[in-house]
Amino acid sequence: MKVAHNISRLKYLLELYNISAEELSSIISAGLKNPVTIGDIFSHEIKISHLKRIDQFFNKGLSYYLDPKAPETSREASIFFRKEKFNSDLNIGTRKIVNEFEEIKISLSAISKLSDLNTDRAFRLYKLSDNPAIVANEIRNQLYPDFTTNLKEFLKALISKFAESNILVFEFVETWNKKEKTNIDGFFLNPNVIVLKRQQASFRREIFTLIHELGHFLLDEEEIEKLDYQNIGRKDLSAIERWCNVFAFRFLAGEYGELMDNIEVANASNDYHYDLIEHVSKKTNLSQIALFTRLLYDNKISQNNYSKIKVDFDSKYFAKLEEEKRKREIEKQKGIKQRGSAAQPIQSPLFISTIQTAFYEGILNEYEVCQRLKIKPEKLDQYIS
Repeated sequence: MKVAHNISRLKYLLELYNISAEELSSIISAGLKNPVTIGDIFSHEIKISHLKRIDQFFNKGLSYYLDPKAPETSREASIFFRKEKFNSDLNIGTRKIVNEFEEIKISLSAISKLSDLNTDRAFRLYKLSDNPAIVANEIRNQLYPDFTTNLKEFLKALISKFAESNILVFEFVETWNKKEKTNIDGFFLNPNVIVLKRQQASFRREIFTLIHELGHFLLDEEEIEKLDYQNIGRKDLSAIERWCNVFAFRFLAGEYGELMDNIEVANASNDYHYDLIEHVSKKTNLSQIALFTRLLYDNKISQNNYSKIKVDFDSKYFAKLEEEKRKREIEKQKGIKQRGSAAQPIQSPLFISTIQTAFYEGILNEYEVCQRLKIKPEKLDQYIS
């Protein structure tokens, strides 16, 4: 059976995800004796079986391709129409997740307007000529929460603080069996959306990413990126990336930033300041390797000594992962069930309050609230009353 479909919508998706018609044809032909040709895809009528295979890749729902309305290709519709080059090579999984949150952003913007919600920017626009360390101290006074060494709770507190200043922060969680994993840590979408990849094994990494993307927000410079945490001190980074890295470090370091400024050169004679670095890490939630990287950036440790320290940290980290894996295997052999449920993304209070207001204003119904908050109907009373 064949149906007429909107070819312009398919071409739009190919452009959005930066893949060719040949690549799509190859992807959807997997496992078929008779491959799906480009002619099959772009004919006026298409087999429903082929359309289903296409949607298995794009996950838009069959109605998307049958809609006669032309897709929106303006700069407002997607960052991929606003910007051509990014700091990282973006794979398909990344482009899909970015598109997902771009659509959420556009939807929330419409809801906010209909609900007459104030979404004004609470901070002025900053420039690269502004000193990132000084800016960090200014912004820290408004956005830094009560400190806790519980990294996940600290991250949640930061997200709540951001919400108070109309900055929306989303997390997304990738399951171990996801086929198309993203190759980024986070991104910033104009005007006020920051998206983070859950770093279950390293909340310090996720916290740094959040503040780095806050730097992009302050500069109003959109970006999608994988942060190279071992090379954040590289001097050949772009001016924007250097600014955001310094800003993130000083925001999280606070009063310890000056201490790091005045530290002596780290070498074997002072044991590379290991005790001090460990202390500052605990007091700031900056990782120890991030602090050593900062010393490298400030020429307070040699590249050779830094490399030795990095190898040591890496070996300890991988040894820890192997030990955890070994324990899980032993428990599995003994028939002990693995405890713990799938990680759930942290939800911004600003997102929740926007959805709640839309419900009270009659813009969203109960089903739509559940869909947007990704909750079961029996939990609806926890969000609306």
